[in-house]
Amino acid sequence: MWYGLPTIASRFLGYLMNMALPFFVAMPGDTADLVQVYTIIPFLNVLYSYGMETAYFRFAQTHDKQKLYNTLSISLLCSTIIFSLLLLLFKSNITSVADLEQSPNFVLWMIAIIAVDNLATLPFARLRLENRPKRYAFARIAGITLNVIIVFTFVGYLPAHLEKHPDSLFSLVFNKDIGLGYYLIGNLCGSLFTLLILSKELKKIHFSFDGVLWKEVMKYSAPLVIVGLGGMTNDVMSRLIYRHAVGLPLDQANHELGVFANIFRIALLVTIMIQAFRMAAEPFFFNQSNRDDAQKTYARITKFFVIACCFMFLFIALFLDIFKWIFVHFANPRWAEGLEIVPLLALGNIFLGVYYNLSIWYKLTNKNNYGAVITLIGAAITIIANIVLIPIWHYAGAAVATFLCYSFMMVCSYIWGQKHYPVPYPVKKLIGYLVTVVLLYGVHRLITWIMPERLWLSVILGIILTGLFALLISNTEKREITRMLQSLKKKPLTS
Repeated sequence: MWYGLPTIASRFLGYLMNMALPFFVAMPGDTADLVQVYTIIPFLNVLYSYGMETAYFRFAQTHDKQKLYNTLSISLLCSTIIFSLLLLLFKSNITSVADLEQSPNFVLWMIAIIAVDNLATLPFARLRLENRPKRYAFARIAGITLNVIIVFTFVGYLPAHLEKHPDSLFSLVFNKDIGLGYYLIGNLCGSLFTLLILSKELKKIHFSFDGVLWKEVMKYSAPLVIVGLGGMTNDVMSRLIYRHAVGLPLDQANHELGVFANIFRIALLVTIMIQAFRMAAEPFFFNQSNRDDAQKTYARITKFFVIACCFMFLFIALFLDIFKWIFVHFANPRWAEGLEIVPLLALGNIFLGVYYNLSIWYKLTNKNNYGAVITLIGAAITIIANIVLIPIWHYAGAAVATFLCYSFMMVCSYIWGQKHYPVPYPVKKLIGYLVTVVLLYGVHRLITWIMPERLWLSVILGIILTGLFALLISNTEKREITRMLQSLKKKPLTS
């Protein structure tokens, strides 16, 4: 929780910044190029980091930590320079392939963001490994806060201000032609500020490189690159290829891509929690791996993770009408299109979160090849399903493709994991919780369909149904919840 809460806070600030797009931009299609850039960045992040973070946690259990930190940091620094130069060399090709001819500067800012973020990977990992959540939290939140301030100032405030006051001093620093490019500029400034905060961790890097250790690490991390690329394919492929796959004129394709990205952002509330959980869980899982009760601990954590995801699903699905009301009354009603597929995307992302929990088996047993196979099959499902379904169902088809992929990955990882590293997951109980929240959503949907256009009814019904699920959990998990709260009270917070 100490790592999760600041990560949730920083992610949520970024989430609010992205959710502000409908209030800054009248038409969804105008955001298509920005969406495209932010679907490319995760792919390149995987290549830039090539599994070094997970490898650092893994090898820190058995090797000299400082030697490991030095070796991996030098490796990342050199590779970051090489990758960035290659991307700059092929900038025009990237611009053409990504359909960014109208926004060529986006590519330059994108490369700079990825390079700077990558240099902060191991310093952040070191803070997590050393259990220093205060410094970790400060660095995370400070960077995204600066990012948000710049975006809201240059995209939200200054355009309207300068229309009324064209002679303002702000005109000296504002260029309206940059437009949504300020999202990327804000991102870059926030990343640079974060790197500055982590300067103490960067100064701890000694230029000492162990070639034997590096080869051992690369052998371990190479399959993780495949896992990462496959994971990114599953996560962003639908948006990356949407304009090509949907088979519509460019303006209409841009509009649907902007709408779909907005829909996806709402479902990302689940992903924010998943990412926050992973920040704390991955080093914890490795640290617990030598204990006799490790498997029981993993099972308990997964159970509470699923319960938390269920509450998040209910929050999104049962109160979706509030999002619709906000878009209709305070933005352009066209931003409210397609909201009915959000629950399916949210459920798919829950399955992804469960998969991340289950995947610890191949990381602990050095069977990363299994993870690569699962992810590659999932990527194949994603690509085929998107190509087939997007032309038919448009963004609903993309949502179905996401759901199918993550469902497969979750089930496959569980089956293989139980063979190689058995964990006593309470499978029937977890399935029961997931089925329950889906049924509660179905009840809500049925009643609001019978009595439509009543926001007050939708909200009150959502509160009641969420309360019923909370009552169910409090009764079935009373003993576990008590144990967890007692455990948290005993844990000191390290600075």
